[in-house]
Amino acid sequence: MRRLAALFLLACIPTAEAAAPLAAHHAVYKLVLQSARGDIIAATGTMTYDITDACTGWTSAQRLQMTVTNRDGQDVRMLSDYATWEAKDGTKLDFHMRQTTDQAVTDQIDGEATLDHSGGSGAVRYTSPQAKMMALPDGTLLPMAHTAALIAAAEAGKRFLALPLFDGTGTDGAQDTFITIANWGGPQPVAWPGLSKLPSGRVHIAFFTRAKSAQTPDYEIGMRYWENGVADDLSMNFGDFTMQGRLSEFHLAAPPHC
Repeated sequence: MRRLAALFLLACIPTAEAAAPLAAHHAVYKLVLQSARGDIIAATGTMTYDITDACTGWTSAQRLQMTVTNRDGQDVRMLSDYATWEAKDGTKLDFHMRQTTDQAVTDQIDGEATLDHSGGSGAVRYTSPQAKMMALPDGTLLPMAHTAALIAAAEAGKRFLALPLFDGTGTDGAQDTFITIANWGGPQPVAWPGLSKLPSGRVHIAFFTRAKSAQTPDYEIGMRYWENGVADDLSMNFGDFTMQGRLSEFHLAAPPHC
């Protein structure tokens, strides 16, 4: 369940500093089945997402819980916990991911990534599931820097981006992401006061392995993004099924005392 092609000639990518500041926040999403194929007939779940401003870096904690029902009426319970600390200069990421299926651990990934500068090259040192080092290619962005670059591109009127990303959700190093941005524009009324005065738009991200033979994405997600990095109206394509996520709880965090 890693978060998980035509080539486009892309304009120069704006720097992350061009975007509005990202916001520390707490969000809870209610997940319902949007579409399915094969053996899956039902699915429900929740996702909790917390971004904290830790002064010199960002901490993130994401918990994804889903129950999937097959045609035999069996329920499969999946849980994914993902936590990171990312330096605000985009050069270091500490990451931890643990996934279970019916309480049995199916995947655990831990390690540390460093870049010579945000959008540069570097290396990742995995400590689990096994110790190993891998190079990260030039252009790699860490998760918060990736979000900031995406939003900067949207505000500059760009529609397509191709950005290497390392987020620590897999053991194969960096991924390629292809991003489509649509309908970026001025404020629209929403139920959340902290978002109703901000520009937003629709974003679709496809995640690919960097293997030359990769023709289809490992994972795809669509969402509405606001300029402060908050997302709603998620569509998460896991291959055999797609989940829709809607904000059910949200608040912005108070600024830290650094």
